[in-house]
Amino acid sequence: MSDTTEKIKCLIIGSGPAGYTAAIYAARADMKPIMYTGMQMGGQLTTTTEVDNFPGYADGTDGPAMMEDMKKQAERFGTDVRFGMVTKVEMSDQVGGIHKVIIDETHHIEAETIIISTGASAKYLGIESEQRLMGGGVSACATCDGFFYKGQDVVVVGAGDTAAEEATYLSNICRKVTVLVRKDFMRASKAMQHRVNKTENIEVLYNTEIDEILGAKVVEGVRAINNKTKETHRIDVTGVFIAIGHTPNSDLFKGVLEMDETGYLVTKGKSTKTNVPGVFASGDIQDKEYRQAVTAAGTGCMAALDAERYLGALK
Repeated sequence: MSDTTEKIKCLIIGSGPAGYTAAIYAARADMKPIMYTGMQMGGQLTTTTEVDNFPGYADGTDGPAMMEDMKKQAERFGTDVRFGMVTKVEMSDQVGGIHKVIIDETHHIEAETIIISTGASAKYLGIESEQRLMGGGVSACATCDGFFYKGQDVVVVGAGDTAAEEATYLSNICRKVTVLVRKDFMRASKAMQHRVNKTENIEVLYNTEIDEILGAKVVEGVRAINNKTKETHRIDVTGVFIAIGHTPNSDLFKGVLEMDETGYLVTKGKSTKTNVPGVFASGDIQDKEYRQAVTAAGTGCMAALDAERYLGALK
């Protein structure tokens, strides 16, 4: 264990658009933030090849490049960006209390404020071809990547509201959308099911799963299997959208911070304040509705401002 304890004003846990934006604002407010990026520096966007909908990039960019730009900007204002994992937290429930954090089970930090930007991880099918073709036609976000499949045929995998929303969104862009549902019914709300069923260029295949995603470097189709008859058939598509849900990266804070039934951190009103004074949450860890880079960045800004005002009120 570390023999010394580092005492700081602001600790940012997690990178990505929310974390880096929080770092930019916190550093400019002279809070001297320290960021621990987690194992995936830059977050989910580092798995996205093309980003065309983030303001300021007139010709588009790619996820890793955009995250590197944000990192450099945060560092330019004095953020100390470190690669590492928070392994334990002990938070004070008192206003003005000090929050104790352990990094990689060895380094101790005492922080006056904490901004949590650990995000949420998309759930995937777990097949080799899915991971191999990530960014080459496989996506977990229709609103992020759907534009690139304009006029093409795509598949959506899932049965809940997310899958129904992704399918209807894509139906306005793509020639045909095929929805693969593992069971013989959809879990989506009746209203969403009606919307799907009324859309002419959406076809729903029940009791159907992906056996393999086809293509060497880009998606060329899927081999679908009927899980009752075990019959397989090929569907020629250029895009596969996995819409089976997300898992918030909040295990570290269970029993400490207030969460909803699915594990997303609960924030107060329009703020980023959690139920613990001096602890704030931004990005996908507290947003299961929008999950966009630009909205995550917005809440990162809010979290830094909330933290700055919190410290100001203590003086």
